[in-house]
Amino acid sequence: MNLSLKPIYLFADSQLLFWSRGGSLFLQSIKELFASASLKAAYIGASNGDDPQFYSIFEAAMEGLAIRDCRMILSSFPPADESFLNEADIILLAGGDVEKGWNVFNTVGLREAITKKYYEGSLLMGVSAGAVQLGLYGVVELERSYNKLIDTFKLVPFIISAHEEREEWRSLRETIQLLDGTEKGIGIPAGGGLVYYPDQSIEAIRYPVHELSMSEGVIHCSLVTPQPELGGLMD
Repeated sequence: MNLSLKPIYLFADSQLLFWSRGGSLFLQSIKELFASASLKAAYIGASNGDDPQFYSIFEAAMEGLAIRDCRMILSSFPPADESFLNEADIILLAGGDVEKGWNVFNTVGLREAITKKYYEGSLLMGVSAGAVQLGLYGVVELERSYNKLIDTFKLVPFIISAHEEREEWRSLRETIQLLDGTEKGIGIPAGGGLVYYPDQSIEAIRYPVHELSMSEGVIHCSLVTPQPELGGLMD
């Protein structure tokens, strides 16, 4: 195991960026993973077209941690943004359109840059589409056709689905079937999150997450529940 690796944080939406437990921001536990108090945080908004409104949410979350050296990495990935990303301690992949963002990552070199930073010890966070992109595959629903799978970072060894609990993870179930049960999936409900640790263990944050697998053609679903101090009782 690479001892420099940090956990990967997957959030269904932006709620956990501001969630407090026991009077302390949840994100404070992320900041404590770093020895330095002076951190750089990069926001990658390719999946939402670099919408400044969403970046302002990220800035507000970092402000709560007293992290003020922040930057939105533009989809054009100019040299100044590349330089900042190369020094970033925290990298957040924003929500939006999974395929749109992934195409940008591949086109401008962000895919390689983000992967490199992860293995150098930067902490990755994914929100909604960003969480999906850190998993095994992105699912693109095609009208009047089967779902199309696109490759993603594969840093988290699960197919990730976010805030689709009302559909009972239909798309996730279909994807597992499409892959003949060779991969497992995790559904993260709205307001919830998942931490994937370097030792390959997982931890649910705030709400239980759904782990889906298939054996003998049947989809099975089990719940991964948060540790008591991370559960919703302290909302």
